[in-house]
Amino acid sequence: MKAIVIKHFGAPNIFQEIDLPIPSVAPHQVLIRVAATSVNPVDTKIRQGHVADIAPDFPAILHGDVAGVIEAVGDRVTNFKIGDEVYGCAGGVKGTQGTLAEYMLADADLVAHKPKSLTMTEASALPLVSITAWEGLIDRAKVQSGQKVLIYGGTGGVGHIGVQLAKWTGAKVYALVSSEEKAAIALSLGVDVTINYRHTPVEEFVAEHTDGNGFDVVFDTVGNDNLQNAFKAAKLNGTVISTVSLSQQDLTLLHAKGLTLHLVYMLIPLLFNLDRSYHGKILTKLADLVDKGEIRPLIDAQSFTFDDVAAAHVYAESGTAVGKVVLNQSLTTI
Repeated sequence: MKAIVIKHFGAPNIFQEIDLPIPSVAPHQVLIRVAATSVNPVDTKIRQGHVADIAPDFPAILHGDVAGVIEAVGDRVTNFKIGDEVYGCAGGVKGTQGTLAEYMLADADLVAHKPKSLTMTEASALPLVSITAWEGLIDRAKVQSGQKVLIYGGTGGVGHIGVQLAKWTGAKVYALVSSEEKAAIALSLGVDVTINYRHTPVEEFVAEHTDGNGFDVVFDTVGNDNLQNAFKAAKLNGTVISTVSLSQQDLTLLHAKGLTLHLVYMLIPLLFNLDRSYHGKILTKLADLVDKGEIRPLIDAQSFTFDDVAAAHVYAESGTAVGKVVLNQSLTTI
């Protein structure tokens, strides 16, 4: 099969195409004929060498998100058959093969049947960000109907799924955005109130929208100083969730307000083979919500092929994308 790999860490131009044997399926594995993938921040960080400890061995096939068709199934796989359309976040980190190839070998527990209402391209945008948002809002924060939920990065990868999941629970959803364009997109996703953080400081919007009491749940998908701002925005005994807490933080306010802080790292099942089947279960539930019209992916207008993966990484790292950056398969079909 044709595969696009990196042989060392570096800039986007290090991707190269090589020939590799088609992997053989072992028990509890499936072979997926890859149709599409999407770019997540962890993919660019692995390529750069910023998280070398979780990188696959060289030559490394990157990217975890996949949508495609089952080509072969291993022993003890009972929930998939050849020809099934599936999606998942199933590799691209240490010990696993990634998506940037004609075929991907995956643990059957990490994939689910693709939402029927979505194309392969659309489905490939969902797995990592949806699992992250689900683990944060549904599993950790246990968001309830009637709560006020504030989401940082309402039109970002994790954020745009987060606002829809929170809305699905019956919460009143507030999204922080940086422009009128993104405010309009957030409202189209079901957000109740948008707040331009460039114009309105945290103290001001907390006073305006919560009478100064703070939000029940604050979901930080941006990181850096925003985590401190999330502490400020949360109510007494409130809940803060972060997906990007790779920084030193002052926990004084966390203590003074009696806050609960949850940190979500969705790659743990892939890296440590821990309860992988739960990811498949989340994606199964998500597919049902998608097909019922409760959730939809937000995909940037600029699309790429696998041959353009370097350009896709440049674009994803530019910070100008709105929603997910996706890539469609373009390699020679066997």
